[in-house]
Amino acid sequence: MPLIGALLLLFVVFVVNVALGTAYDSAFLNDVGEMLVLSGVAVLFVIVILKKEADAKK
Repeated sequence: MPLIGALLLLFVVFVVNVALGTAYDSAFLNDVGEMLVLSGVAVLFVIVILKKEADAKK
């Protein structure tokens, strides 16, 4: 399912950015970029969960 792949990719980007910012003070996203990535993760997560629930009801 391509949505799960996009979700995981965005989540990995977010985690790597936070880890680099914490460990080496060299995050590659600014605050707005980080917020947009995290918002995208949240939206895709909700979409994937709703699709899985709809498939389970069939």
